[in-house]
Amino acid sequence: MHPDHVGGNVSFSSAPVDPRPDFSGAAGPAAADPLQPLNIIAYESVLKRMTAALPPLAPGQMGGAERLRGMPIDEYFVPSKDMHFNGEAVVLYHEPNAHTDGDSLVLFRGSDVVSAGDVFTPGSYPFIDIANGGSVQGEIAALNHLLQLTVPAHTQEGGTYVVPGHGRLSDEADIVEFRDMIVIVRDRVQDMIKQGMTLDQVKAARPSRDYDPQYVTPQSFVKADQFVESIYKGLVAR
Repeated sequence: MHPDHVGGNVSFSSAPVDPRPDFSGAAGPAAADPLQPLNIIAYESVLKRMTAALPPLAPGQMGGAERLRGMPIDEYFVPSKDMHFNGEAVVLYHEPNAHTDGDSLVLFRGSDVVSAGDVFTPGSYPFIDIANGGSVQGEIAALNHLLQLTVPAHTQEGGTYVVPGHGRLSDEADIVEFRDMIVIVRDRVQDMIKQGMTLDQVKAARPSRDYDPQYVTPQSFVKADQFVESIYKGLVAR
């Protein structure tokens, strides 16, 4: 539900589906009605949070469809949702309490591609949004599930492509490296908590210091202290 991921929803929901045949020769999903807009699909918590963020109605103002443009209209509330679109099977998997509480991994089964969203951000530390249901434990669980969906090719390179929320096109080996980094830093912070260290003391100890050169750049949204703090707060709350 972050603006950098839903900011284009209004444009997408206003665009008609291309009625031309797909490469399989079958009719497109909206061949019978080329003016049918694209569906915005998301886990139900995304709809709830986006609705809650709407500005309050002014006295006498009607709700209106215009106010709700760009909202998910095909939300799901079960662990996974599947469909057939553009000539292939597409499966959405909800990842509870990972980057947020509304993350979905999207598997394009025929293409052998997974869209991972901000669950996976190679080249930068993950944004674990605790205020919106995120947690380091859920993040690790989501990455482990992502590894179950990916299959590497020769010498662990290539195979299933993974499209991250931000960063380069990746494969299973990149996911393993990213997951292992989070687990190692999580374990270090957990050990410091067991020693009775405060958040400031943990930050000063720099438990992510050996990873900082790889995951902190001038363009990074999440700095080392923010990453460590999100892990600390999540583990203490747990």
